[in-house]
Amino acid sequence: MSKKMDSIKMKRLLEERLKRVDRTISYNREKDEIRIENNDTQKGIDVSIPSVIGKWNEKKEAAIDEVVYYVEEALNVMGKETKVESAQKQVLPVIRSTSFPVEASEGMPFIFDEHTAETRIYYAVDLGTTYRLIDKGFMDKQGWTQKQIKEMALFNVRSLPTEVKKDEVAGNVFYFMNTNDGYDASRILNESFLKEMSAKMEGEMTVAVPHQDVLIIGDMRNETGYDVLAQMAMSFFAGGHVPITALSFIYDNGELEPVFIMGKNKRRE
Repeated sequence: MSKKMDSIKMKRLLEERLKRVDRTISYNREKDEIRIENNDTQKGIDVSIPSVIGKWNEKKEAAIDEVVYYVEEALNVMGKETKVESAQKQVLPVIRSTSFPVEASEGMPFIFDEHTAETRIYYAVDLGTTYRLIDKGFMDKQGWTQKQIKEMALFNVRSLPTEVKKDEVAGNVFYFMNTNDGYDASRILNESFLKEMSAKMEGEMTVAVPHQDVLIIGDMRNETGYDVLAQMAMSFFAGGHVPITALSFIYDNGELEPVFIMGKNKRRE
C-alpha cells in the first residue's frame, strides 16, 4: 500500500472489508462518503472517506480496523430492540480515544464523560457477545440520567475480574490484563484495583490502555523502563482492533498524568 492514500483507494478498501451478502454499500460522490446498510433492518451507517484517510495517515491499517469494528458493532444493534434485564449488571464503561465519534450514525449523541486529554469514558449495555453504546435516545427511553448511568457503570466495573500476568524487562516489572471481554481498558476506572496495584510498586507506577482489550501497569524502577513501555504501548496500539492511545500515564494518588518519551532514557511529564 502506497504512502499516499486517495479517496478511490480508500473507498475500495473499505468496501472490500465491509461487504456482506446481507448488506448494500453505496457511495455519495458529493459528500465523499459510503453508506453501509443492513438489508433486513434497512438501517445503516455513513462513513466519511476523508475522515478515514486522516486517521489512516496517523495509524495506517489500525485506522481501518477501528472503522470496520465501529461499523460492525453499530450495524449489529441498529434496528434491534435492546433488552435490558438488569441494568445494575449490564451497564459498563468503555474507554475510547478522543477522536472516537461523539454521536451515533443517525445523529443521536452518545453519553460520555471526559477522562484524560487522550481518552473519554463512553457507556454501554452489555449484551453478552457484544454491547450497545448508550446514546441519549436510549437513555431517555430507559428513564435514566447521565449521573445514574455513570454510577451504575463505575459500580459494575469493580465487579470484573482483575487477574494480571507479570513480566520483568530490564529490571522493570509489567503487569498485563488481557481477558478479551471487551472491558480490559475499562479497568483503568477501577480505583480500588489501581490503589491495590500501587501498593505493590517499588518504583513509579504507570498505566497504559493502548487498545480496548489490554491494560498495562508498569513498575518503573529505572529509566530504561520508560523506553520499553513506549515501545510496548505503540506495538499494542498498532495491533489492536479498537486502538485508544499509544501514550502511557503516571498514576499518582488517584491522578493520571501523561508521560512523553523524549528519547532513549529520557522522559518528561
